[in-house]
Amino acid sequence: MAYIKIKLSNNEKKAFQVLMDDLKITINEAQKLIDKKRLFCNGEVVKEKNKILKGLVELIVYQNNPKGVKIVFENEDFAVLEKESGVLTHPNGRHCNYSLSDEIGHLWGRQACVAHRLDKETSGVILVAKHKKAQIELKALFEKKLIQKEYLALVKGEIKENFRVDKAMDLVKNYDDVKTRMQICEQGKKAITDFEVLKYFPLFNTTLLLCKPLTGRQHQIRVHLHHKNHPILGDPLYGLSKDQIKSILDQTLSPNQRLELTKAKRLCLHSYSLKFQYKGENFNIISKTNIKNDFIKALKK
Repeated sequence: MAYIKIKLSNNEKKAFQVLMDDLKITINEAQKLIDKKRLFCNGEVVKEKNKILKGLVELIVYQNNPKGVKIVFENEDFAVLEKESGVLTHPNGRHCNYSLSDEIGHLWGRQACVAHRLDKETSGVILVAKHKKAQIELKALFEKKLIQKEYLALVKGEIKENFRVDKAMDLVKNYDDVKTRMQICEQGKKAITDFEVLKYFPLFNTTLLLCKPLTGRQHQIRVHLHHKNHPILGDPLYGLSKDQIKSILDQTLSPNQRLELTKAKRLCLHSYSLKFQYKGENFNIISKTNIKNDFIKALKK
């Protein structure tokens, strides 16, 4: 999604009123745009909602740049999309030219948004609310842990039995030196994940796991598997030095160099299914991607 400046009408009104009139939005939505420093008057950022605007008024907005996305399921309230690895859920700055928000805005307009997030390198199913009411209801389901998520992960080594990891987690103290990271920490927040063995690939010495997080901590599956000495192949954060992490995040490594470093050209983690009840109806939405083949391709030069 590219950021562009558009010209707004101006009758020497207050900043929030200009936004409300031109964009047909609420005063709260207008305030958010001002807080995000997207409103300009004569080239200067407008910081106060009650400022009378005189002159050229411009607003930085998103311009959708859709490339096409798979819709797994859709009804009048929500949809489930198949996100590819390497695609951001939200734009992360004015230099971001594409994210899943491009597809959502193109398909369902400005009111639609994701109900939860997936990391950039995690692929798979993601739930999208089509309007504000659905957004509130679906996010409430996530907060109350009423939506069961399952993931597929390809990990290092052979695992023969199903297992559970019950280890609390917290932020790494110096995470801001590279990127947000988590760690096992006795004083952290409770985190539990169940793991089911699906298949062992002796040629690559890797095991495909079905991962069932019972809590919703950031990077929970990745940290728990790293703790068990079965890291997810292609992980760009855990088990690497600061310089190695930077080289992946800055995309200075070739795919084959990353393969040598992390044993895969992408993070081999996939959002496989979402199970929940909405308006009295049960949903069990499963990814249609043949992710096993995609994972194996990521292991080859």
